[in-house]
Amino acid sequence: MTTARITLDPAFTIAPVNRRLFGSFVEHMGRCVYTGIFEPGHPAADEHGFRTDVLELTRELGVEVVRYPGGNFVSGYRWEDGVGPVADRPTRLDLAWRQIETNRFGLHEFITWTRVAGVEPMMAVNLGTRGIQEACDLLEYANHPGGTYWSDLRIKHGAAEPYGIRLWCLGNELDGPWQVGHKTADEYGRLANETAKAMRLVDPDVELVLCGSSNSGMPTFGAWEATVLEHAYDAVDYISLHAYYEEKGDLAGFLASAVDMDRFIEAVVSTADHVAAKLRRRRKINLSFDEWNVWNQADFTDRAGSPYEEAPRLIEDTFTAAEAVVVGDFLITLLRHADRVTVACQAQLANIIAPIRTEPGGPAWRQTIFHPFALTSRHARGTVLRVEPTSPPLDTDRYGEVPRLSAVATRDDDGVTLLAVNRDPGEPLDLAADLRALGRPALDFALAIAEDDPHRVNERDAPARVVPRPLADLRVDGGTLHARLPAASWSLIRLTC
Repeated sequence: MTTARITLDPAFTIAPVNRRLFGSFVEHMGRCVYTGIFEPGHPAADEHGFRTDVLELTRELGVEVVRYPGGNFVSGYRWEDGVGPVADRPTRLDLAWRQIETNRFGLHEFITWTRVAGVEPMMAVNLGTRGIQEACDLLEYANHPGGTYWSDLRIKHGAAEPYGIRLWCLGNELDGPWQVGHKTADEYGRLANETAKAMRLVDPDVELVLCGSSNSGMPTFGAWEATVLEHAYDAVDYISLHAYYEEKGDLAGFLASAVDMDRFIEAVVSTADHVAAKLRRRRKINLSFDEWNVWNQADFTDRAGSPYEEAPRLIEDTFTAAEAVVVGDFLITLLRHADRVTVACQAQLANIIAPIRTEPGGPAWRQTIFHPFALTSRHARGTVLRVEPTSPPLDTDRYGEVPRLSAVATRDDDGVTLLAVNRDPGEPLDLAADLRALGRPALDFALAIAEDDPHRVNERDAPARVVPRPLADLRVDGGTLHARLPAASWSLIRLTC
């Protein structure tokens, strides 16, 4: 048995917990929208056609912000197709995913859904096949009070009050050759800068996200960030990060995936701060990690050459207990970087590599990865504490030597939440947490996701195989919390103080 140690002290903090860290993503891809969040005629559909079972799970998940409408989809999207009378909307080819897009669900429906769900919208503009004017037209339609062509058209379409969308993405993954309208860093940087300046003339209160690299494995990673930031540093508020991880038959390496996410974040922070120094700017650019998740990409079948279909089943992964542990570790990493990562969106909300799965006309259920997100969103509040875990190393083929323990803590008015992952796939880990600076804390509750079979899954007919269960082997003794973390586990420990 090995022991890991941390100290919880309210004097040492990172940043407030930004609720936008608990974001999700709805793209017109596969069945995320159609038969996911939107299915008129479903037994659980409301008057808008929204699936109320999915709405209830979205609220339980604790989602705070939702990015829309893509993703790759947005780079060929005409936003005007999704407004006005549904019967008059055109059906289009979606080149990104080789789908038929009916446009029955568009901007008005999305904003209505966000209000029913109680989440903040995060809108993306098309900088693939379109540009400055179309982005400004969309912003005017969405946010201008009235008295102009586009704002009056919104009013005519039944939305008298502006949508008030604050967060906007300046395109999506334009560094990727797969992207419709792929651009070089200089091409994109100039376009993004000019678009951002024009959008601020329409609405000076918008917050704008510049496209970073599609992933840290791109051959242009680092150079892309430096170039686009040099073009647009003064006009934007965030730069984006995207990352997906899979097991690839290497459980130990997979359980350590957050090590790579951590390095990715630190590399982008360093690059952004280098550009700030080069340009002699004091304002810091924050990070929007607006696509992240686990994804079995080895199982993904490229749709190139496939017939165009309406809402095909696409990357509907069924997630394991191990994948839930990794998702919990990603949330720990995001919180540990809460001083710079202030927006994050798990991709996606329903069906597409999602925490929520549905069947057309049938049930909705929680995937394994639902649980760490929901519990973290519910209990990680207040301020992130700076904890510096020390733990025995774990050797992995993928990332070399990594810490066995990953941990973070948050403090609010009622107590402290400790989140911890034991990355060791085969052995439990003893944890000793020094609580003396917290006064006289008491144990409230403790939950863990830990299965004897790390590849156990939740399915339609067995939706509760993998759920959080009480973590029994722990105590508070003499100002120290002692806990035994099971192998390959994610744990949440709540203390009152």
